[in-house]
Amino acid sequence: MNRQSTSVNQSHTLQTRLVIPPDTNHIETIFGGKVLSYIDEIAAISAMRHCNKVVVTASIDSVNFVGAAKVGDILILEAFVSSTGRTSMEVYVKVYSENLLEKVKKVTTTSFLTMVAVDEQGTPTEVPLVVPETEEQKWLFQTSQQRREQRKKTVNQDAPLVKHK
Repeated sequence: MNRQSTSVNQSHTLQTRLVIPPDTNHIETIFGGKVLSYIDEIAAISAMRHCNKVVVTASIDSVNFVGAAKVGDILILEAFVSSTGRTSMEVYVKVYSENLLEKVKKVTTTSFLTMVAVDEQGTPTEVPLVVPETEEQKWLFQTSQQRREQRKKTVNQDAPLVKHK
């Protein structure tokens, strides 16, 4: 059976947030956990746009904090589905901070998450294939198998720590 396919652009999602004092630590930079919450939310939205189904977070595969955002900065989150399995989607999220007064914009965080589409009973369900279009999308798609292999290794290494009911 041939699976439907859809452009990466179907899942492309942008969000903008203002960094305010309650979201920051004592040195006025945003808490990493707050950024993680934003990343998880936009990844879910992006995955749902791709498959038009309910999704759950299976894993946050990597998060790289490469810069900080301070009080008054704007956070710009960008997400899209970079590859798909049968029921899962790898979502790439990039976070920028922008200081509007100084006109400086920089990448602060990059992340890969795995989202799984589920039906009404919570059972994983098939998702469309993804078709990359831009150079960045094509590169992420081409390198996704390496990340998938790494995820499998990590899950297998952690298996003895997980107790099943």
